[in-house]
Amino acid sequence: MSDIKFEIEEEIGVLSEGSRGWTKEFNKVSWNGGAAKYDLRDWSPEHEKMGKGVTLTDDEARSLYEMLKGIFE
Repeated sequence: MSDIKFEIEEEIGVLSEGSRGWTKEFNKVSWNGGAAKYDLRDWSPEHEKMGKGVTLTDDEARSLYEMLKGIFE
């Protein structure tokens, strides 16, 4: 099994922090050398481990933004 390579290109924000120091973060991440995508997932304190998450293209992130805007207006 090959290792997953990632680079957090932009740290956008932390949504929450768990009791063990892991944080749920929204970032722009490049996976395996690809174009950076918006990413929502749990990260260990030094970003060496991660939980399962969701990645979104720019268009998907815009669509999600519009949906959330409609809910919270």
